[in-house]
Amino acid sequence: MYRYDEFDAGFVAERVAQFRDQVSRRLTGEMTEEQFRPHRLMNGLYLQLHAYMLRVAVPYGTLSSKQMHMLAHIARKYDRGYGHFTTRQNIQYNWPALKDVPAILDDLATVEMHAIQTSGNCIRNVTADHFAGAAADEIEDPRPYAEILRQWSTVHPEFTFLPRKFKIAVTGAPKDRAAVQVHDIGYHIVRNDKGEVGFAVYVGGGQGRTPMIANKIRDFLPVKDLLAYSQAIVRVYNLEGRRDNKYKARIKILVHEKGAEEMRAAVEKEFAEAGTEILGLPQAEVDRIKAYFAMPDLAARAAKSEKLEARRQSDPHFAAFLKTNVAAHKRAGYGIVTISLKPIGGIPGDATADQMDAVADLANSYSQDELRVSHEQNLVLPHVALDEIPTVYDALKKQGLATANAGLVTDIIACPGLDYCALATARSIPIAQRISERFGESRKAADIGELKIKISGCINACGHHHVGHIGILGLERKGVETYQITLGGSGDENCSLGDITGPGFSTDQVTDAIETIVDTYLALRTDKNEDFLTAYRRVGMKPFKEALYQRDTGAAI
Repeated sequence: MYRYDEFDAGFVAERVAQFRDQVSRRLTGEMTEEQFRPHRLMNGLYLQLHAYMLRVAVPYGTLSSKQMHMLAHIARKYDRGYGHFTTRQNIQYNWPALKDVPAILDDLATVEMHAIQTSGNCIRNVTADHFAGAAADEIEDPRPYAEILRQWSTVHPEFTFLPRKFKIAVTGAPKDRAAVQVHDIGYHIVRNDKGEVGFAVYVGGGQGRTPMIANKIRDFLPVKDLLAYSQAIVRVYNLEGRRDNKYKARIKILVHEKGAEEMRAAVEKEFAEAGTEILGLPQAEVDRIKAYFAMPDLAARAAKSEKLEARRQSDPHFAAFLKTNVAAHKRAGYGIVTISLKPIGGIPGDATADQMDAVADLANSYSQDELRVSHEQNLVLPHVALDEIPTVYDALKKQGLATANAGLVTDIIACPGLDYCALATARSIPIAQRISERFGESRKAADIGELKIKISGCINACGHHHVGHIGILGLERKGVETYQITLGGSGDENCSLGDITGPGFSTDQVTDAIETIVDTYLALRTDKNEDFLTAYRRVGMKPFKEALYQRDTGAAI
């Protein structure tokens, strides 16, 4: 993991002291809420429906056990005993008192964490593949490059006040687990025909009010040009992006209006004129950062574990967990364990302070002191010996964290929705809970196979509904919560936006509608190996729409 240098530590300490003074002036009335707003947003503090919300950065989703223990401490001391992990690999606290926020930031600084650039019109937390550094299919660990981008972008003097927020993601395997094509900039690590490592560059993706898939503007960008090319992209956006209308201010609108080819030409021109003399990335610096992310010294292990196999044969629940929640590791004898934060009927992404402490202890004992936050609102232990997975599973089970549903119908992404968010137009959490309870941990849920359901409580799409295999968007229609359903979205390397099925459904109807969609899929798939997305792309919308609307559903207009 990256360790703060003296500059990092000094900068964060100065920011905390500065914000402590700003909070004091707000509490005494010297500063109005409107005056305070830009200051709090620069420090990750939002004003939600019921209270302030603090969003803490988890760069590229990587945490140590010490850092996770601190997150648990903050939840226990300053909040209501839990935190919410987000689709940006961050954590949010929904109930901090304003007077306590400087103390929270002080505590975070002791473990090299902060809330800087988790909000506002700046370059947000850089995200990456949650299996980075461990995945068997990985070309190269994307986290060193995400860290380089983090250092470059943090309070960048030219890009502190962009037309709108700006998001970057990096992935390092052919299988895109970071959704790079729905980001403002997406970097996908590839090899060229000489075997050299570089990046395919995507620009102009995003969800929200106007969802768009990014355009590839470079097939191969050499590593040395990463910062110079990033600067060229953001500079073109900063100069040409719209500031007159926040709904048209994202770079995706600029790319759409200019056209992909003209955008590519503008970026290449800026890149050529600026040159790489100043921003060229020296190999020595790349190597220095890479050293922080070196593979841990994993003891040699047999490729198969008799202990694990015996438990698999004797315990069907453990066998289900292995099938869904354990992924292949690049080292023989190890696995990557996904900890589902989606218990049946639970709130997606929430973890209690006790659960966070327990996961931190497991990371320290069984995963080389490393854990990850996924953009799918789960946690990951990246380096677990196969022999020790049964022990880890038993410990997770005691904490209610052993649900065997990673990637299945109940592994639902959901934003906080109208229960917390001031921007939301409908509730997300209760819908996720009802769908989860409908399918449960039944044989049917396992038989359905991979199926990603994603729910947003408004058009800002924090729940990533546009790229859900089944997406659900909550809207307000004439004072009533209504849910629009989309099918066929995907955030992977074959990125697609979902198609709207038709009229929306009421709160009482939407769970039945989802079950109708699932049953239709089960009836039309060619065999059990054909997953939902493949089947949908084969047959299209028609059979699903007919099943949803062939009877009088009372669907909203």
